[in-house]
Amino acid sequence: MSFLEFLILLLIAALAGALGQLLSGYSWGGYLVSIIVGFIGAIIGVWIARQFSLPLLIPITVGGRTFPFIWSIIGSAVFSVLLGLLTRKRTQ
Repeated sequence: MSFLEFLILLLIAALAGALGQLLSGYSWGGYLVSIIVGFIGAIIGVWIARQFSLPLLIPITVGGRTFPFIWSIIGSAVFSVLLGLLTRKRTQ
């Protein structure tokens, strides 16, 4: 994988992470956080798809690696909601 392909993959992950955070209503930071949330969302999303035997929707191939874009957005939203619920401040 070349450096340019790696940057494109990071950009796709950042976009998926940002969209997932937007859908969930929870956001913690800038581009770096969106990239991390996008990659974690891809793992969670693919796991969800495999559990229910669902196809990968809009897989994007960069440098021989496939990135499941739609499942990454869904997984990012799930991950963001879980983190939001765990880190939400409690009021008494």
